[in-house]
Amino acid sequence: MKDFDLDDLRKVMLISAGVDEGIDIEGDILDTSFTDMGFDSLAVLELVSRIERDWGVAVPDEVASDLKTPGEVLDYVNRRAGVN
Repeated sequence: MKDFDLDDLRKVMLISAGVDEGIDIEGDILDTSFTDMGFDSLAVLELVSRIERDWGVAVPDEVASDLKTPGEVLDYVNRRAGVN
């Protein structure tokens, strides 16, 4: 699997949960919490579900609830995929 990068995650974020037009996900969002970007817990679960379906990396619900930022999601997915 190729590296799951921030651009890949942005695409998944837009598709899975939608993003409020007032939220800029194009900037430096690695350490911005999903909550601050307007994602609730259901939106994060949808996000990880799409990652599992589209990228083949399972993210258990109990892990998903601990992933608070895009940077944490990228680290988790790439570690599980053996990229990093």
